[in-house]
Amino acid sequence: MSRHRFFIPPARWNAEDLRLEGEEAHHCTQVVRCRPGDRVTVFDGSGTEANVEIVTTTDQLVTLRPLGMSRSVPLRSQLVLGQAVPKGKNMDLIVQKAVELGASALMPLLSDRTVVRLDADEAEKRRDKWQRNALEACKQCGRNLVPDIAVPQTVTKALGALGRPGPGELRLIAAISPETLPLRELLSEHRENHGGDSPQKVHIWIGPEGDFTPAELSQALTAGFRPLSLGPIVLRSETAALYALSVLGYELL
Repeated sequence: MSRHRFFIPPARWNAEDLRLEGEEAHHCTQVVRCRPGDRVTVFDGSGTEANVEIVTTTDQLVTLRPLGMSRSVPLRSQLVLGQAVPKGKNMDLIVQKAVELGASALMPLLSDRTVVRLDADEAEKRRDKWQRNALEACKQCGRNLVPDIAVPQTVTKALGALGRPGPGELRLIAAISPETLPLRELLSEHRENHGGDSPQKVHIWIGPEGDFTPAELSQALTAGFRPLSLGPIVLRSETAALYALSVLGYELL
């Protein structure tokens, strides 16, 4: 049986004085009913994990005794998902599954064909919610590195923030276009151009229902993205994201 996992922010991580506070303490004592003497796992979201024994408990404070500490080995490639925000709660599912599939970061996109429209306050609130979803997914799946969720932004702003591709970086944009190439061909091309090395970082962008507009696709190609085919079947946006991450994970992680 796996141990319960709890989060201690890096700013409060002290190897000599580990403790759960606030919501994490409440969840530990009141929801999963842990008691002194129980053993659980804590992590800081930046790669550090500790197996601990619970010493004392209150509703707002749980003191812990470290039993062993370790650092997670970084994944071989960073997978950054740029996802056009779908309507409803589908983005919640995408965030959760992207964490489970190894994404290192998520960039929510407000493309021209995105139904969802957010002002600055709403965008920040959505980002905070999705960041909490990512943390909960890490607790569940055993990841110790919590992916960063960016504030939703337009394609133009997102491309401006990326700048030009760095060495070892591959940028892919899923598209419905005759110019697209399958992933294996694009990876093979990258390896041929980089001494046989796989990309150290892959940006994979998934558009909304109806795809990115021609203008957005043109902007992305100018910024160094390659048009990617996800096969002969037209996928829903959330399906495309999970399919792309799964295939990239199989090839690279």
